[in-house]
Amino acid sequence: MPQPNMNQMLRQVQKMQQDMMAAQEALKDEEVTATAGGGMVTVTVSGDQVVKAITIDPEAIDPEDPELLQDMVLAAVNEGLRSAQELAAKKMGGLTGGLDPSSLGLPPGLF
Repeated sequence: MPQPNMNQMLRQVQKMQQDMMAAQEALKDEEVTATAGGGMVTVTVSGDQVVKAITIDPEAIDPEDPELLQDMVLAAVNEGLRSAQELAAKKMGGLTGGLDPSSLGLPPGLF
């Protein structure tokens, strides 16, 4: 069995790391939108999972039922974060070919 070329492997890992860092930067510019309550609450989240905006339809503001509005905001934020995570996983998974860098025994945080 041939010995793996360590220099070539190291170059491949370094390139993968550079590509992943570039993809993480690009995710900051991408956004997903989620709604709740039939569109009464809209949340915009960036690809790097930062909540950028929350829009609440004035009709959703019922002083007699603040819990309903709270629930709608919570639902929209959670859906927005889930969508942003899905977007990031799709972008990052394409770079590693589905390979989990931790499966190589590389330290966490390297990627």
